[in-house]
Formats: sequence, C-alpha cells, structure tokens
Amino acid sequence: MSAVATPVSPMLVRLAAEKATGALLRDHGTLYLVDGRVVHAESPAAPGVDVLLTTGGRLPREGWDEAVDRAGAHRAVGRFLVDSGRLHDGELEICHLGAVFDAAFFALSPASGPTRFRYGVGHWFGTVRPVSAEAVERETVRRRELLDAVWPYASVDTAPVVPRPAAPGQTVGTRQRALLAGADGERTPAELARLLGRPAFHTLLDVRRLAAAGLVETPLDPGPEPAPPPPVPALPVADPDIALLRRLRDALEAHL
Repeated sequence: MSAVATPVSPMLVRLAAEKATGALLRDHGTLYLVDGRVVHAESPAAPGVDVLLTTGGRLPREGWDEAVDRAGAHRAVGRFLVDSGRLHDGELEICHLGAVFDAAFFALSPASGPTRFRYGVGHWFGTVRPVSAEAVERETVRRRELLDAVWPYASVDTAPVVPRPAAPGQTVGTRQRALLAGADGERTPAELARLLGRPAFHTLLDVRRLAAAGLVETPLDPGPEPAPPPPVPALPVADPDIALLRRLRDALEAHL
C-alpha cells in the first residue's frame, strides 16, 4: 500500500494480500471482506445504511424492514432493494459506499483496541461495490488529516455539542443550521448524525468547522497541544479507487 506510509491496520493489509474472506473485528467497528476487498463496514459510532436511507427520507422504514425480512437470510438485502424497485443501482451504491467509508473511519481509529479476524463470516446486507483495502486506508488517513486541519481538538468529536451565540453578521449554511438546531447541549455528534440521518464523519467535520468559527464550545483538553498535521501526499490520478472516492465525496456533499 504505497499511498499510506504506515498502514492504519497492518492486519487489514495482510488480509488484503491473502485475499481473505471474513470479518475484521475491532473495538469500534467491523469490516467485512470478500477476497481481500472491503464489502461492508459498521460501527456503533456511525449511522448504518438503514438510518441514512430511512431518516434521510429516501426509503420508508417499512420498506427497509421488508427487505431485511425477505433477503437478510440470503445476504442480499441490497440486491432486494434494487430488484424490488425501492432504489436505483446508483442510489444504493452511493449510499452504501458512504456508509462503508464512514464506519471504517471509526473502526480503524487508533484507539480501537485489539484486532481479530473471523474467516468465512459474511454480512446479511450483501455485496454492492467492493472497495480495495488500500482505498479504505487511504481515505481513513485523509479524513483524520482533514479533521485536524479544520480544528485540531478531537475533544469536540465525542462531547455534547454546545452552541455559542453568533457574532454580529456571522452566518452559517443550511446544513450547519440544521445541526445547530438539533444541538441541545446534550447530544453528541454521533447522536446528531443519527437524528439528522447523516454520515457521522460529515457531522464531525461540520462540528469542527463550527468550533473553529466559535459557534460551538470546545471542551478543555488537559492533554498537550496537538501537533500540526503532516501534508497530505499526492494521490495517483490513474487509480480507479480515487475516481470512486471523488465521486462519492461529490455525491454526499450534493445531498447533505
């Protein structure tokens, strides 16, 4: 994995080289692999595909429940949603990829504890668009660096979001206004992501931007000042996964 100098997860690198199939379990989430490629991911810190689709208003909850009931045992929930006409192929792919990268970001967090792998284990959602382990690692690193470049205080990621009064003439966008409207001083960014039906990482990014603008409290951090992030390495344009990530990013930003 030349694009990532130090692997986020050495075991993921090894499993990709082995073309392994199974579940990579960490304290903050699980990645599901088929032939060494990531086909699904989930984390308690990130809303799942069901929340992104149903809370986001694209799919009624009863439509999701029917898909799980009828196709879950066959590991074909995603395929059922398309075949039954509830979603178009492109909609499902974008939403699922967003959920995969979102959950993987938290599952591969530095404080995620020991890593275990269960060979042969699959997920009931099924395969939609496999992604290389290299792309997952590269995107995880990019997201970490982006958060710290915006506001290098990770304490805002897990603390309740406490709004602060805006300065005269200070304004925010529609997406951030909705986030502030849901911030009651008790909900964390993860809870706000579920409330709004948005990816958790994008919610963290908005919270850090609001904190940098002085519109959200930054909790006191007794630890040392964070070091400035290293420069992001240039990525090869020819890599097909780069085009996939850019497409995913543009689609998510267009709908958030």
